[in-house]
This record gives sequence, structure tokens and C-alpha cells, in this order.
Amino acid sequence: MTSTVTYLGDLRTECLHLRSGQMIITDAPPDNNGKGEAFSPTDLTATSLGTCLITVIGIAARNHQINIDGAKVEVTKHMASDPRRIAGVDLKVIMPVRIYPPKQRKLLEKAGLTCPVALSLHPDITQNIQFIWPD
Repeated sequence: MTSTVTYLGDLRTECLHLRSGQMIITDAPPDNNGKGEAFSPTDLTATSLGTCLITVIGIAARNHQINIDGAKVEVTKHMASDPRRIAGVDLKVIMPVRIYPPKQRKLLEKAGLTCPVALSLHPDITQNIQFIWPD
């Protein structure tokens, strides 16, 4: 078992990662009858894409002795209705100010674009991924 999810009432859940003991609270968003006081389930899905992408980039970077400490991913989720679903996710990957030769950039971008979450999301979910490299 990976985790447990407990419904706390009032459209809120508590998620427990069993191996680490870490917890996440979710809340329904205001546009879907919730308070929006925590990540919504769809927020977590979009954010998981960002964390997966940068983690896989981190693995490739570590394997090739490339320092990406401080890299940041800005995540924007786009919702659709009828049925209510995630229509798209925009990721802006902002790399820290360092020198990245073209070969390293290509290697890291390719790694990120093949992360397991990106490959697991339904093909109807648009994934717009932009890499911002320092000049």
C-alpha cells in the first residue's frame, strides 16, 4: 500500500504517505463547492506533473554531474467543464543561472519530457512545457 486517504468532512481529505509518514491535506476548490484552503485533487495532479518532470531532470543531471539546484517549475492548471476535468497543464521550467551547453540542455529537456507522470496522463490533457535557460 502506498497511502491512505481519510475523508475529514466538508470536502476535505487527509492523505498519509505510509512509508514516510508525510501528510497532505486536500480541499475542494471554490469553483467546485469547496473552501480552496489547500491543494485540490486536480491541483495535485498538475503539481505532480511538475514535480515528476523536475525530479527526472534531477536524476539525469546527477548522472551527468550537472548542478541544477534551485531550478523551479511554475505550474498552471486549466480546467474544462462538461465533464469537469483537467484540460491542460502549463509548466514553465526555470533553470538557475549557470552555463548549460546545448548538449546538456537537450539531455535535460529530453529527460523531463519522458517523466512517468507526463506519460501517464490522458493524451487529451494538453501539456505545454517551456524551458527557460539563462542567457
